[in-house]
Amino acid sequence: MTSNQTSAGDSIGSLFSLAGRRALITGSSAGIGLAVAHGLAGAGANIVVNGRGAEKVDAAVAELAAAGHAVTGSVFDVTDPEAVEAAVAAVEAQDGPIDILVNNAGIQHRAPLHEFPDDMFRRIIDTNLTSAFTVGKAVGRRMIERRRGAIVNICSVQSELARPTIAPYSASKGGLKMLTKGMALDWGPHGIRVNGLAPGYFRTELNNALVADADFTRWLTARTPLRRWGETSELVGAAIFLASDASSFVTGHILYVDGGVTSCL
Repeated sequence: MTSNQTSAGDSIGSLFSLAGRRALITGSSAGIGLAVAHGLAGAGANIVVNGRGAEKVDAAVAELAAAGHAVTGSVFDVTDPEAVEAAVAAVEAQDGPIDILVNNAGIQHRAPLHEFPDDMFRRIIDTNLTSAFTVGKAVGRRMIERRRGAIVNICSVQSELARPTIAPYSASKGGLKMLTKGMALDWGPHGIRVNGLAPGYFRTELNNALVADADFTRWLTARTPLRRWGETSELVGAAIFLASDASSFVTGHILYVDGGVTSCL
């Protein structure tokens, strides 16, 4: 039996426990990434917070440490392959093996497609999609050597659905869905599971403008079967499930946590 497999006699608590495991979460100094960091830490994981800005990373590390969690920070740009490789090597040398990777880093920009800046299109693809390949490859090579590991890519309802003015974002998240499945196929024989966690509309810094838009909120709540915005804390259970032995035979799956948006017209 491998470390990713469980027997029928295991307790429910042990299935979801992340005790003794290290989780690198990209883009985790705020928003969904920070919420996931708190959740995985609460399940026992040692957290590595990542972001491009040292000040925000330090603040997130301090917040998690104040809550009694084991945490370190790693400042690097997920779109820079050399920086990624150096950072992953440093984390593993200084802290220990990365058992869980959450590819969460992401950006958004809204504009009519015929007016969308070329450089912003490339930046969205680089941050939301290519970084999951780059960080995933750096961590995945090391997981292959150990024949174990769990990777969770933060997808989106836009992995399935399009909305006006965000076509590049939808392209990036649709691509991430298929990259997730490809990672699962290539790395499954090495004992690595790769899944996607796809949030719907959540109250985050990325969505501040939409949350403040009364017309959009009316549209969204009417469109969502649960009739409300999601709260970032509601992603924690799904994240723990996909990172833990509770999902030991789940790979290549996209788990939508969206209040039912993708289930209806």
